[in-house]
Amino acid sequence: MSSAFSSSLPDPPYDAETVPPNDQDAEQAALGAMLLSRDAITAVTAVLSVDDYYRPAHATIHAAITAMHSAGLPVDPITVAARLRDEGDLQRVGGASYLHTLVQATPTAANGSYYAEIVVDVARQRRLIETGTRLIAHGRRGTQGTERIAAEATSELATLRSTERCPAPIPLGTHAALPTFPVGALTPWIAEHVAAVAEFTQTPPDLGATMALAALSTAAGGRVHVEIRPGWREQSNLYLVCAMPPASRKSDVFAAMTEPVYDVERQLQEESRARIIEAETTKEAALAEAEGLMARARKPGDGIDRTALVAEASAAKLLAEEIHVPPRPRLTVSGDITPEPLAQQLAIHRCLAALSPEGDLFDIIAGRYSAKPNLGVFLQAHKGERLQTDRITREQPSVDKPALTIGITPQPAVLQDLAGAPGARDRGLLARFLYALPASNLGYRRTRTAPVPEAVARLYHSRLSGLLNTLYALPEPVTVPLTAQADRVVEALQDKLEVALRPEQPLSHLLDWAGKLVGHTARVALLLHLADRAADDRWGQPVEESTIDRAAEITDYYTQHALAVFDLIASDPATDAAQTILEWLRRPRTDGTWRTSIKRRDAVAASRRFRTVTQVEPALALLESHGYLRSDTPARTGRAGQPPTATYHVHPSLQTVSNVSTTH
Repeated sequence: MSSAFSSSLPDPPYDAETVPPNDQDAEQAALGAMLLSRDAITAVTAVLSVDDYYRPAHATIHAAITAMHSAGLPVDPITVAARLRDEGDLQRVGGASYLHTLVQATPTAANGSYYAEIVVDVARQRRLIETGTRLIAHGRRGTQGTERIAAEATSELATLRSTERCPAPIPLGTHAALPTFPVGALTPWIAEHVAAVAEFTQTPPDLGATMALAALSTAAGGRVHVEIRPGWREQSNLYLVCAMPPASRKSDVFAAMTEPVYDVERQLQEESRARIIEAETTKEAALAEAEGLMARARKPGDGIDRTALVAEASAAKLLAEEIHVPPRPRLTVSGDITPEPLAQQLAIHRCLAALSPEGDLFDIIAGRYSAKPNLGVFLQAHKGERLQTDRITREQPSVDKPALTIGITPQPAVLQDLAGAPGARDRGLLARFLYALPASNLGYRRTRTAPVPEAVARLYHSRLSGLLNTLYALPEPVTVPLTAQADRVVEALQDKLEVALRPEQPLSHLLDWAGKLVGHTARVALLLHLADRAADDRWGQPVEESTIDRAAEITDYYTQHALAVFDLIASDPATDAAQTILEWLRRPRTDGTWRTSIKRRDAVAASRRFRTVTQVEPALALLESHGYLRSDTPARTGRAGQPPTATYHVHPSLQTVSNVSTTH
């Protein structure tokens, strides 16, 4: 493979005595695997970072591939060449032909992680040599003293051991490359439409998929329930938010995915118009008759049996009151509705959706029109709790099992505003949302794309419209059970989640959000179940095991994005605590040495705000998830008592003089 490499980008003369260890063949093969397979990108980047490459050109290519993959863009020699050309790096890395050379030099993409292991091993050798060279130089100068040099040697060697294959940490407030929505888990007629709309609009599929779930939730929310097991039922309405920056073509995608909802709503309103007018006319006539009788009873003069007239008027008015004027059918409310009108509309219609391509609803929830936000209706309408308030109409003072669907696509900054609303986190509003935070395609969109195939759009419109009409016509909510096998899958999800909620685990600082995760999975599974059977009306059958698996894949996607969103909005105390510990780690000790490893009790000393080990555990977990720390928990001894204490190895990037100046 080296001969192919040298034909495009000559190697310097190699001298084993002077050239640091490197393996150009392995570097080529790792990059070639990434160009051949998206799976290989994930496998290679889990092992190999930009800093591990010996040749800078290879590091540049690796960075371009990972950036495109994170943005959900296609990765191949042609697209990567275009990216490098735009950034002015193409000729520096050897030209477009060299990218094809990398592919040809790769025996198989399936072995990408093994090639990456080889690159990392020689990179570690180089770092060891560099460390030894620095220590020898210190020893020859002898300016630091023997004890100081020995301490520094111990520290540097410990750092090398503790940070093997340690990629650059992810800054707090940002996030690693997030997964793309698993479109394949959706029902085929939805998945095809989502993919086609994403291609046509050059937007991430996350946007269309999230709004497709919102459309399904509009059809089923509150009208169909899922029973996981006796005593545990979930409604089918979801609160969904897909945050993207301006100019992301959110409105175009929103319209494409929700068009059937508004078409069916208009159809229902048109069909009911004559019936409503007839009922209104009949009621007005009955009330007029009652008023006529009362008018006669009010006339002065003898010979009028007022008692009889009042009795007749009362009876006529009672008959008029019994005439029901059906409300104008509604499936949706505007995206800028305030809580009080929303409660009134839910009292009338019970099941509604607030859909919007903007974030006005979040502004209102956060208290745009009031000093104290009214969160009650949003909390109760998610769970289906009895909604009772003095603001609801006299005709309907309360409503049982209200069901609100929310589907909005705000800008990311709006999420931060919502997080700042009093009670939004404490009362559980933030925990009710499924969040998507896809990378923007801005700057990488193609200008000429294939339109959505007519057959694909027509099938989506037909199937979703059929569900909307069928479920709207249900006189009472219908409950769909799980199969026994599906119930066992849910039980396994519960067991898995319980472990993830423990201290130092990924979800330990999102207990409120994660506590609703299995319920959300059941709701998504019900929506998939309904969509799967939209064509044959067999949706009353039990939800199957495979459907739960697909729903879990989708909610796992939302879990990864929720971690990033809560980090972005810094709405949990763990982020502030993590910043405090991070600043402490960036400062050397009083003797000038750096902390290469710490224990939980050491972190308590980082600030007076910490009193116990329990207070620092969520922050340590967050720092570990961002790569600043790596835990090493010793094996249990088998003795009773407290479990062994974890040791956290500190990322070497925190052990530099430059970090001291940036934190003060």
